[in-house]
Amino acid sequence: MKKILITGPESSGKSMLCRQLAASLPAADWIPEYARVYLAGIDRPYVQEDLLLIAQGQCQSEDAYPHSHTRWLFCDTGPEVVYVWSMVKYGQADPWIREAVLRRSYDFCLLCYPDLPWEEDPLREAPSPEERLRLFEQYEWLLRSLRRPFAVVREEGEDRVRNALKALSLY
Repeated sequence: MKKILITGPESSGKSMLCRQLAASLPAADWIPEYARVYLAGIDRPYVQEDLLLIAQGQCQSEDAYPHSHTRWLFCDTGPEVVYVWSMVKYGQADPWIREAVLRRSYDFCLLCYPDLPWEEDPLREAPSPEERLRLFEQYEWLLRSLRRPFAVVREEGEDRVRNALKALSLY
């Protein structure tokens, strides 16, 4: 099974790309972003301690996936998203999150460029276009520093999916 991480800043099309790739390839599936489930289930604004629970939940979702029938597994984010957001929002990340970023293994990563229009969502914090680009650069730097194989995915709609499929065929 090939485990592919889909990552990038908010509203860069990660969830949509996961769904589209899973539908485009035989024996493929995807794991949703755990943060959305977690945040929808609390009746208050999140706090720094919630980020650890979100990262742990995302990793547990990946680990619990039954691998027997799947050739491709697309992960809608991983602990790197919680790490980057922890650093941006709070200036620090829980040691467990830092360790998860280092030890988590993916066969390949697709980094979504923030060239899609911003979509309002009550679970998102709306950064400016410049902030979205700075976040993208942080993800890119992190993937490079971890020496993870990755490709940047750009464009919209079917072109975006085609670009992602091409990147997967090249790795």
